[in-house]
Amino acid sequence: MARAALPVGVVTGMWQKARLVERLVETESATTLVFEPETWDGHVAGQHADIRLTADDGYQAVRSYSLAAPLEGGRIAFTIQRVHGGESSTYLCDDLPVGAYAEVRGPVGGWFVWRGNETRPVLLLAGGSGIVPLQAMVRQRRALGSRVPFRLLYSVRTPEDVIYADELIRPPRGDDGVETVLLFTRETLAGSRRPPERIGLADLTAHGWPADFEPDCFICGPNGFVEAAAKLLIALGHDSHRIKTERFG
Repeated sequence: MARAALPVGVVTGMWQKARLVERLVETESATTLVFEPETWDGHVAGQHADIRLTADDGYQAVRSYSLAAPLEGGRIAFTIQRVHGGESSTYLCDDLPVGAYAEVRGPVGGWFVWRGNETRPVLLLAGGSGIVPLQAMVRQRRALGSRVPFRLLYSVRTPEDVIYADELIRPPRGDDGVETVLLFTRETLAGSRRPPERIGLADLTAHGWPADFEPDCFICGPNGFVEAAAKLLIALGHDSHRIKTERFG
């Protein structure tokens, strides 16, 4: 997921070279890029980092993207949604060759994070490419061997737009206790009883945690989705101090 600007007051590390070692196509418009930076001390699920591209004429473009998984083997991953007309996202998804270098800086952010030492149940609400930092939390839970119960509601346009589809539909070992529900807004799966529509009270009542469980809630996605989902949680009695949001667009 791309962000437009850095949070105020956050200090990032120095720029360093990072070699692209793997590219994975997730959907028609989303690609996971795995980089091997020179040094990386680790990060927390929910954080992001900057990627800087420099053209031959010296022109530079900097974008900030969510980290998609825990540090593994010294490598970091970003899942990037191609933006129509976007110079950086298009180049990264389509043109940067494996073996080439970009520059990275980070990690950034310390509020919209799940550190893995919490014990409260977790509710994750994702819209579109907002799944990226939330799935990073699921992956961090798996890597830590945590047994904290997670519930993930992922709202997306069509089944073809589901990022990490294989992982979500067939969870790897270690994801026991993670419940995932896919909600479609434009085209749904054949035989589904739920019509294609935006997330609503019925979805959260049926698949979310009750407010009296006091879950930690994370919402990520486009502005409209985040606003609507946060209002629904408040209407259901969730403590606003336990609702953290990250938005784009």
